[in-house]
Order: sequence, then C-alpha cells, then structure tokens
Amino acid sequence: MIEIDERISLQDDELVARAVRASGPGGQHVNKVSTAIELRFDVRGSPSLPEPVRARLYRLAGSRLTQEGVVVIVSQTHRSQEMNRQDAQARMVALIRKAAEPPPPPRKKTKPTYASKLRRLEGKTKRSGVKAMRGRPRGDD
Repeated sequence: MIEIDERISLQDDELVARAVRASGPGGQHVNKVSTAIELRFDVRGSPSLPEPVRARLYRLAGSRLTQEGVVVIVSQTHRSQEMNRQDAQARMVALIRKAAEPPPPPRKKTKPTYASKLRRLEGKTKRSGVKAMRGRPRGDD
C-alpha cells in the first residue's frame, strides 16, 4: 500500500517499475547494467483515484502522460537501481499528492473604495504640481 493522503492510497501493483538502460556517459558500466527505472501508473484504469483527482492529474502530468492514460516517470540520476526506484516512486507520489489538493476558490473581484480613489487622485495632483515646477520659468512681463 502506498499512502498518498488520508483518503487516497494506491495498491502496490498499480505502480509498475521496469529497469532500463540509462543514457549519457558512463563507460562500460552504463552499457552493461540497467540502472535507470521507468515507473508507470495507469491513471485511467486506477480504481484508487476519485474522478476530480484523476482529471487534475491528467492536466498536471503534461508530456509524461501517454495516449493510453499512463503516467511515465523515468529516473536515472543515481547509480543504483534501488535509489532510482525510490526517486521515481517519490516523484510519482508527489505528483499524485499535488493532484489530490483541491483547487483554490476563485478570486472575488473587489472595487476600490471611494476614499482610496480620492487618495490616488490627490497623489496624482501633488505629483503633477511637482513636475510642473520643474519647467523653465515663463517670462510673463
């Protein structure tokens, strides 16, 4: 059981980990050993996720989501397979946790108060007077 929050927990068999070869430099070792981990989670087929969480997870996953509705996370930052497995699982759980958070309520538009409008106009008038004094003295003789 993988605990997401107090309402949601995933069965162990819902996350499918597969060892793959890591890309990048590494000499002979990288060509022999499959240390990178590809973690897959079928969002569409998961019985553990409520519908609103599923919809938010679709949006959050972005390019990590396949056409079949599977989220794929690849971890190859560590040299050991087990560390990469833990990293991938932690990233997947964090993504699902973020999707489980309810969206914030929409912002209510407010109008400025009458007093704040007056203060703003007063400040503009003052500033205008300061700038008007900076001009050349006029020769009204």
